[in-house]
Formats: sequence, structure tokens, C-alpha cells
Amino acid sequence: MGLESARYSAQVAGQIPEDGLLCAPCRMAAPPFARAVAYGAYEDELRELVQLLKYEGMRSLAEPLGLRLAEAIEMLAGSAAPDLLVVAVPLFPANERARGYNQSVLLANVALWELRRSHPAWRLIAGHSALQRVKATRSQFLFTPKGRRRNLQGAFSVPDPATVMGREVLLVDDIYTTGATARACAGALQRAGARKVWVATVARAQREQVEFWDEYG
Repeated sequence: MGLESARYSAQVAGQIPEDGLLCAPCRMAAPPFARAVAYGAYEDELRELVQLLKYEGMRSLAEPLGLRLAEAIEMLAGSAAPDLLVVAVPLFPANERARGYNQSVLLANVALWELRRSHPAWRLIAGHSALQRVKATRSQFLFTPKGRRRNLQGAFSVPDPATVMGREVLLVDDIYTTGATARACAGALQRAGARKVWVATVARAQREQVEFWDEYG
């Protein structure tokens, strides 16, 4: 799959897709975000590029991947508020120091630059410090979906609720796997007073039977 792959959008939290289907987890417990969108499936070239950025220090890949993230965010135009606070999923401070950067922040900033150029009327404001990771957690790859949720309990906080109070927030990350991270972050933002949370990622990793994804040509 090349970078010009199809885009995907998860319809969740009470939003019914055109064919009326929702995934079983969302029917059982609606996530605390309105909708999640992603550029493409986490496989082949897209998977390789994300991993090179995330684990191999290839920061230059933030630009092409951030442009793909911008394409995913465009799917929210008309649904999300005309002014959005954009927040990248934070790393635990020690982990960010070890890596040297937060790849989600790099991706978000490139996407913001592109969207300000292509959609000047859409007021997107970076607010990455609005959300903090306050607990060191083990790698999510070590856990089952239920274990992922437990691993992230109490991991995120909003140090100054006034920054998100009454606002719509766009949460940005590199990969949407099971949704555990997005749920934990969105929950923290809403407890702090955020009116609504949207989620956008470069890639999505789940199978269609785990999460309903609507393909865009």
C-alpha cells in the first residue's frame, strides 16, 4: 500500500454509519469521543514509515505522514466545531526525553500547518500542553484490549481545566489500535470540561470486526 491509499473513518459514540452498523464494543460502551478518523490501515509502507518515525529517530518522516494526517482531519470538516483545540497524545516525560521528541506532536504540527493553508477559515489551535501523561505505563503491545484499558487508568490528566472547558478538542496520535489510549485521553479531557472530543490518527490497526471503519475512495 502506498501513501496514496484510501482513507478510513470510524463512526462511533452514537453516530450511525450509513448502513446502520456499529461495532460490538461501541454498542456495549460508547467511547467518550464523538468520532475517530484515520488516513489508512496500519500495514505495508504506511506501517514501515510510522515505525521509522516512532522508533528509529527518522524525524523527517513527520512531514509526509503529517500531510496524510491532515487528509484524515479534513474528514471532520463540517462536523467538528469551526474552532478546535488540537492536542497530541502525550508521552510520559522520561520516555519523551529518551526518544528526543513526541512523534504525535510532530505529526500534529505538520497537519496544522497544512490545514491552516488549505482551510484558512477553520481555526485550529495547537494546545499540546493541555493534556499530560502523569503515569509511566508499560507498552500497550503487552496487553489484551481489557489489559490496555487497565494499564492506562489514571495515566492522563489536564493540569489546567480552563484550557479545555467548554471547548471541542481534536486528539491526535500516530496509530489507533484498540482505542484504549483515545478513550483514556478523551475521558480525561471530558472530565476536565471539554464539550466534545474528536480523534484523528495517521493509521488504524484494528480489523473491521473489531471496529467499524468506513472506506473513502
